Amino acid sequence: MGKVIIFNVIRFLVLILLQIALFKNIGYYNLVSFYPYILIIFLLPIGMPNLLLFTLSFLTGLTIDAFYDSLGLHAAACVALALFRIFFHKITLEVDMQESFNTPSLAEMGTKWFLSYVFFGTLVHHFTLFIIETFSFTNFLYTLASIILSSIFTVLTILLMSLLVYRKKSRISNI
Repeated sequence: MGKVIIFNVIRFLVLILLQIALFKNIGYYNLVSFYPYILIIFLLPIGMPNLLLFTLSFLTGLTIDAFYDSLGLHAAACVALALFRIFFHKITLEVDMQESFNTPSLAEMGTKWFLSYVFFGTLVHHFTLFIIETFSFTNFLYTLASIILSSIFTVLTILLMSLLVYRKKSRISNI
């Protein structure tokens, strides 16, 4: 249990620093933005209590808001992502898996499940973020294009990061 907490704290610090130092400065004409920091919320343990999940998601978003000067936009989007995560786990995982403390990673859950989890979660996060940021229907097509393109590039970045730390399950441990 202590190992899981330490690993998640290190993951939090590394992803927040990457977001602030690297991905904040990468963009394409305000149309594409990278937000791979949401991987923090995706990789929190499955059996985590909902109140703790919402609190950690809110604090993650608030940390990003402090560096982006965005007055709670990322906090609201991260809480929406936490709500999606709870819903997605309820409809796709068995009851015994929902109560476990496993990390929903690419190696643990499989490519198909993890890809759909990250893709739809990123869409929810980006849709909430960009709609609250714009808060109008003027230039709706531009906002929609920004949501879709940013989601695609964020998912690709998350998958690349996941593949870099991908560890295949050992057959010996399954015996």
